[in-house]
Amino acid sequence: MPLLDIAAAARGLMAGGCLVYPTETFFALGALATEVAALARIVAIKARPATKPLPLLVGEMGQFAAILPEGFASGPLAADFDDLARRFWPGPLSLVVPCREELPALVKDAAGRVSVRFTPHPTAAALCRLAGGALVATSANVSGNPPAASPEALDAAVVAAADGVVTEGPAPGGGVASTVAGLLGGRRLRIFREGATPLSALRAAGYALEPC
Repeated sequence: MPLLDIAAAARGLMAGGCLVYPTETFFALGALATEVAALARIVAIKARPATKPLPLLVGEMGQFAAILPEGFASGPLAADFDDLARRFWPGPLSLVVPCREELPALVKDAAGRVSVRFTPHPTAAALCRLAGGALVATSANVSGNPPAASPEALDAAVVAAADGVVTEGPAPGGGVASTVAGLLGGRRLRIFREGATPLSALRAAGYALEPC
């Protein structure tokens, strides 16, 4: 299990690797969102259904330019996106949003959307910035097994199959994963998963919540 510093890890990501790294909630298994072969490796390592889109995170708001489709800023979802970003990011709220057609199929759902959040974890954010783009951030465990909030809890098989592990920075907070909400427009959200961002906080911000 090679332990990598952030600079070496970013170089590995840019070379098409997949790595284990910390986020604000749990350790993630990730790769650059544009590296199709690395995404396929992640799906295989986790024994994850290929039809279940891989979630993304970014390290700065500017990285959404490579994710959101052209014209999004003037579309019907932009006002809610901007408001939620201002209120809850960086933080454990993942938004399901339309994305560019050229993004790989493994990160998109059938409607051409991705789940993405702006991470507050300094290591995860630094990896995004240094590697130059959004990263896949699926929990570093075989599907169905518990996620890991400490290096000691990581699945040995997942670690062995990855190209390296980053442990720099604060330990993941554990608890529950990010809340996942889809933008419907008109201050309405579809809740795909209740998690670390309380639904009460979304309601208090003026959003109507619909179940998945």
